[in-house]
Amino acid sequence: MLLRMLLQSWKHGLRRKFLAIFTIFLAAGLVSALLAVSIDIGDKMAKELKSYGANILIEPAAQAALPQVDQERENLLLGQDFLDEKELPNIKDIFWGNNIVGFAPQLNAPFELISHNGQTVQQDISVLGTFFDYPIGIPDDPDYHTGQKIISPYWQVEGQWADDSDKSAVEMPAFATQALVGRQLAANANIHIGDRLQLMPFNDKPTALLQVTVSGILSSGGNEENQLVVPLQAVQNSLNLHGKVQSVKVSALTVPENDLSRKARENLEALDAEEYDRWYCTAYVSSIAHQLEEAVSGAVVRPIWQVAASEGVVIEKIQLLLAVVTLAALLASAMGIASLMTSNIIERSKEIGLMKALGADQTEINLLFYSEAALSGILGGLLGCLAGWGLSGIIGDALFGQPLSFAWIVVPCVLFLSVLIALIGTWFPAHRITKLYPIEVLYGR
Repeated sequence: MLLRMLLQSWKHGLRRKFLAIFTIFLAAGLVSALLAVSIDIGDKMAKELKSYGANILIEPAAQAALPQVDQERENLLLGQDFLDEKELPNIKDIFWGNNIVGFAPQLNAPFELISHNGQTVQQDISVLGTFFDYPIGIPDDPDYHTGQKIISPYWQVEGQWADDSDKSAVEMPAFATQALVGRQLAANANIHIGDRLQLMPFNDKPTALLQVTVSGILSSGGNEENQLVVPLQAVQNSLNLHGKVQSVKVSALTVPENDLSRKARENLEALDAEEYDRWYCTAYVSSIAHQLEEAVSGAVVRPIWQVAASEGVVIEKIQLLLAVVTLAALLASAMGIASLMTSNIIERSKEIGLMKALGADQTEINLLFYSEAALSGILGGLLGCLAGWGLSGIIGDALFGQPLSFAWIVVPCVLFLSVLIALIGTWFPAHRITKLYPIEVLYGR
């Protein structure tokens, strides 16, 4: 009997049902798109926020514990501890290795510029040795490349990036090594693209002059604008520090901090076994830093909190905004359904009065209206999921240049919400109309 009444209701009230389905379709489409964006936006935004730069710094443990003291330039590197370059592949071998976007070792030292395009000069210059786009094989990816091109996308280079892709760069002819000169240094020393520079290291045991050709002018907004940035191997060779680095900057994809990560940050020993496992197996910046400290011997690893904290705050605020918009869409849809169902039920008041006069009780009448609403919710929800899938692709392409992944868990969630808002919108008018007396309804009162 219920099925027959449902079929008759749809047959004679198709226009009203279409309006209800269309209202739910609009809400479901928006909700499914926002849910898909919320699920995938964390990783996408984390990748976009890598433009802030590296968020983890690896230093020698002994060196990090020492206070900073002023030294003569000739003895600036004397007695320093270094990290072993051979251990750099271990950075990608941790539990969260796939979250490591890239890394760049650093070796900073004072040099004296003694020749500029063949003309003798005398000027102190800070030289930074690092990777630009350097091939460093790892077990899972023998062709893996890393360097400043990856972890410092905010670097702007006028001209060309220095090429350090050839591991035999230290054996190249004079001036074959390319370098970037910071914008401020270029202005102060009158250095231009294509200039040839010859530098003498301030070191007790230098092994070679540093001879470079300027390939580009660097704008970074940081200390690099006052430095000459050179491939790491060339600086190591000149300073007789083969295979040694002072620090490593690491860029990693992380999740925002919460109470557990803050507790671990304050006192790791305070975590019980379950909390420790959950913390260790979550991509917090603190847990990744801890794993890196285990992987690189003699190192202390510190998150760069200015970067890591800002990433977490931005992602949290975006997800909160999406949640608010989703809730607003659900409320608006529920109000629209309530309005439509109120109009529908008022128009069918005589039908309801006749059903009650023939013996139908309140539960049966409510069941009829709730069944109609649930069916409208399912149809509107399914159509809304299809629309949301397309809309999320458009949003991803507009914001990130590639479609967002549509998680299939969104479909049952949206169907449940669609049916729920249809039932909620139906409850109030159905509850009111079924309490009327049949004689009042049949006489139009």
